[in-house]
Amino acid sequence: MTIPILILAAGASMRMKGRDKLLEDVHGRPLLRHATRRAVATSCPVMVALPAGNQTRRKLLEGLDVTILEVTDAGSGMAASLRAGLRVLPDEARGLLVTLADMPDITTGDYLNLIKAFLNDPEARIHRAASADGIAGNPVLLPRWALTDPDVFTGDAGARHLLRQHAERVRLVPLPDSHATTDLDTPQDWAKWRKRV
Repeated sequence: MTIPILILAAGASMRMKGRDKLLEDVHGRPLLRHATRRAVATSCPVMVALPAGNQTRRKLLEGLDVTILEVTDAGSGMAASLRAGLRVLPDEARGLLVTLADMPDITTGDYLNLIKAFLNDPEARIHRAASADGIAGNPVLLPRWALTDPDVFTGDAGARHLLRQHAERVRLVPLPDSHATTDLDTPQDWAKWRKRV
């Protein structure tokens, strides 16, 4: 059973002082293409939520086997992208793996480890990636039951409400080093990250 992956890439990079963080170079490729290639390599269906009309980001995905979701109300928050993903989620999908596009350290193996842990869990809990030392981060794999909670699909909280409301049904899945906690939102974040890679 495959689990679709939804890459949230409809944000406005508001903290990047005029730069688009998803165009930043990561190992010779723009971040969005780098992150998407790693998701596609899982062989799971991959959906990428983009702001409507953003041709620059769309071109970065050319040649990749992905479904592009144009989010017309991206400015209303992360929930708009989640709604777009839910609208095209196959009926047979047991869950949805939601990942942020600005996490350069997440690997194909990290996605597969999360999916394997979820599929082997008879309780169908929410599976949330964590750093090697146990700090909760992203991605998050939401089981089908979690996708019926209307509060997940309003505002900019995304799955945070769900993770709080059902904390007893969240299982942390440690990933190597700080893969699950490194997201790059500001020029300073990028400068620090580049010093250590």
